[in-house]
Amino acid sequence: MIAKPARTLFKYSLLTLLVFVVISFALVGALRFLNPPTTAFIIAWQWENGRRAHQNWQPLEQISPHLQLAVITSEDQKFPHHFGFDFDSIKKALSESKGRPRGASTITQQVAKNLFLWNGRSYVRKLLEAWLTFVIECLWPKQRILEHYLNIAEFGNGVYGAQAAAQTFYGRPARQLTPWQAGLLAAVLPNPKVMSAAQPSDYVQTRARAIITAGQKLGGTGYLRQLNP
Repeated sequence: MIAKPARTLFKYSLLTLLVFVVISFALVGALRFLNPPTTAFIIAWQWENGRRAHQNWQPLEQISPHLQLAVITSEDQKFPHHFGFDFDSIKKALSESKGRPRGASTITQQVAKNLFLWNGRSYVRKLLEAWLTFVIECLWPKQRILEHYLNIAEFGNGVYGAQAAAQTFYGRPARQLTPWQAGLLAAVLPNPKVMSAAQPSDYVQTRARAIITAGQKLGGTGYLRQLNP
């Protein structure tokens, strides 16, 4: 027979896991319909810098389709078709990094991380990210996932979301971004604290041109129709 302390531990562990699952689905389910007032990454940035970040949430239809296409092209070309994980990219990243958990994050994984988790590299964070990615894909349509991403991604130091980036760098709303401006914004996503969309280096401009070309090969903004439920 299993000792009573072991049974008690198992019981409470199972209960804790059940509560965690219920809370996860409830919170993520609510955010399918409600826009989050902030994110874990924005809170961390504001704490470190002692000032408010610049963010202004916009519905997806108020964000230029050129930017929608550019970030999918740059960050996750299989986004319309996968269930949160690009296993080919994960396998390649693990091989190149000798098994360490880095790179290969899909748009959904980035939403899970930026919205709920902390910065850093660890197996615990990756496990939580994977779970939240699964829950998001279960409960949100692709267009809602992309809307979250475009409103919480960091495009510059303390500049979060497409609207804040468009206003800060180009003096226009996100819906009026040109293909070139969209390409520049997508180009800086890997490291927006170092790369600038307002004063792009030769590298950023080259990367932007490559993103625009790749987006055209995908079918241009018509590619976004694949996100429709």
